Amino acid sequence: MAGPGLEFEYEIADLEEKIASLERTTDRTAEIESAIRSLRLARATKLKETYSSLDPWQTVQVARHKNRPYTRDYLNLAFDEFVELHGDKHFGDDRAMLSGFAKLDRFKVMVIGHQKGRTYKERAACHFGCAHPEGYRKAMVKMRMAEKYKLPIICFIDTPGAYPGIGAEERGQAQVIAESMFLMSRLKTPIICVVIGEGGSGGALGIGVGDRVAVMQHAYYSVISPEGCAGILWKSHEHAPKAAAALRFTSDHLKRLGIVDDVLEEPLGGAHRDHHQMATRMKSYLSRQLAQLESIGVEDLVNERYEKYRRMGVFLEQAAELAGEETQPV
Repeated sequence: MAGPGLEFEYEIADLEEKIASLERTTDRTAEIESAIRSLRLARATKLKETYSSLDPWQTVQVARHKNRPYTRDYLNLAFDEFVELHGDKHFGDDRAMLSGFAKLDRFKVMVIGHQKGRTYKERAACHFGCAHPEGYRKAMVKMRMAEKYKLPIICFIDTPGAYPGIGAEERGQAQVIAESMFLMSRLKTPIICVVIGEGGSGGALGIGVGDRVAVMQHAYYSVISPEGCAGILWKSHEHAPKAAAALRFTSDHLKRLGIVDDVLEEPLGGAHRDHHQMATRMKSYLSRQLAQLESIGVEDLVNERYEKYRRMGVFLEQAAELAGEETQPV
């Protein structure tokens, strides 16, 4: 599933090309087989070395990889059934937001997730994963349906941000994201959110309030995209790598700061290299968390969800107190 395009993978791509060239040889002698094994070992070593030391900007590049598995890929590989539900009963159907009934092992669930599309035509139709207000309204309609029928909700987050166009603003983009977050904070059914690629700005938060929030190893989750941050602070997108380092949005930062509960390890070289293995890990994680959450009473579930988000950000006040500064409400 891997493909070219990442500047820090040139050496890996060269090794893969050599392996592919030898594997196309019709007369596979013992010497050629030995050369293939040596190259595969070198490739695995280089992948491990490279992906164990990605900087934040390189992580962003991996999160945006064109072959990275999207929401629909997980639905096809990890779930047994999926019945898509369309429309927000108000304006239209936003293809950037996918929703529907699904089955995961013994669990019947409601799945909601961003969708980017593979081809340019699909990406354009999905607005490159940037949902309009009708996408979030569609999500809320399906969430209320899930609560009514006592179905757990699984959200797959993968967006650079909500759609920033004039039409989206005229139809209440900011308000509908706030409404969605408020609704999710009170829903009386288990909610699991997983950042599978990009987790950018309010577009991600709009379906990001859950009892369990996980992020994939090479994904990012941030209040703003690196380019957006660079444009505000340095007036140029050229400083995006600097902004990425300053935002502290990679999986290790998120886990350490208590923003996410779990980090899902990706296959060697990233999820874009092995969709099936990543889907297997995703299925195992979701099944395990659903089993844990179903044993918690509804009222306790909502109360714990509330306390979970109340605890976020406390470290800032503690740091200020340790420094002898008076804390001020934000």
